[in-house]
Amino acid sequence: MPVLSPRIRHIVTGDDDGWGVQMRAQDMARQGREIILLTMGDHDFPTMKGIREACGAALKTGRTGYGSIQGIVPLRRNIAKRGAAVHGFEVDQDLVVVSMGGQAALFAAAFAALDPGDEAIVIEPYYATYEQTIRAAGGVPVTVKTSTDRRFQPDVETMRAAITPRTRMILCNSPNNPSGVVYTRETLEGIAALCIEHDLWLISDEVYHSQVHDGVHLSPASLPGMRERTFIVDSMSKSHAMTGWRSGWLICPDAQAAACVMDLFLTSAYGVAPFIQLAMRAALAGGKGPEHEIAERYKYRRDRAVEALAASARLKVLPPEAAMYILIDLRHVAQDAERFAYALLDETGVAVMPGDSFGASTAGHIRISLTAPEEKLIEACTLIAGFADNWSET
Repeated sequence: MPVLSPRIRHIVTGDDDGWGVQMRAQDMARQGREIILLTMGDHDFPTMKGIREACGAALKTGRTGYGSIQGIVPLRRNIAKRGAAVHGFEVDQDLVVVSMGGQAALFAAAFAALDPGDEAIVIEPYYATYEQTIRAAGGVPVTVKTSTDRRFQPDVETMRAAITPRTRMILCNSPNNPSGVVYTRETLEGIAALCIEHDLWLISDEVYHSQVHDGVHLSPASLPGMRERTFIVDSMSKSHAMTGWRSGWLICPDAQAAACVMDLFLTSAYGVAPFIQLAMRAALAGGKGPEHEIAERYKYRRDRAVEALAASARLKVLPPEAAMYILIDLRHVAQDAERFAYALLDETGVAVMPGDSFGASTAGHIRISLTAPEEKLIEACTLIAGFADNWSET
């Protein structure tokens, strides 16, 4: 019998699948248990009405054929206009390739930057699919630790020590999921200097740029010498509550890269559906209003959640500067955060993500998503605080 390719069998390894708590929580919910799910970054409110209506209008007029592989020109024009304001430089619409969500853009960038066996530096903590995406593209992920003491800002010298002759790429995520940290200019300038010194590609995942609550977002592509070596991953999933629409894009460094990414999509997704692209266009035509409204909602939830968690004398909370998550440091409370998370779920019905899912730097932490109605979120945080105060591993 033929054997499956090692490439596909090794995309997910035994140590980087962190969804066990969520799967158990979903099973419990199906059995009738009341669960407060704080695992996924999936909004508890729908995409705004105007965007849904634009999609409906496109369907009514029969826009159901193949979509443009690169993306329709009016949408790419809107993306380029928005990108100039967000990323700090003029964006050429011809370098924009619309993708099936930010994940497809991330995969395309990794596929463009890496040959089989090439190494890619991944800064911890990281989004759960980063290592898997790099392996799917044939690369070898090399993780670089950060620490709570430095508020998870990467240390450039630690990154430098991880670079080898096989290193071809650095993957940077600011604002960061799961920590909610916004990398400083000093940090990003240090990363840029490494890319230039060692002639590396940079993939900059900036999907949370619209949700900066404290501080300022800086795109590393705007730094000197970086535009021509940076792929920017962006998406409407978080900014416009469009997680299920798979509505993202990749801003490529040059025309050759854009053409190659289109070749990849030609042989895979074959373009995003036209009715979704028209909904995306309508969303961006609305200006910053929807993004601002969603960001303000999560900032309010952040403040309320941090306040509720402060009721515990044992929890250490890292108030996020951005995004829609909160990291909670349990290292002085629980030796095993995954065990804590399962016990929390079984006793209280609150589901959280163990920090190990995001790399060794967040072992001993849990991450909560702010994606529950305010009253349920505060209830969950109150339950977490009470559970932590009474937790014992003996």
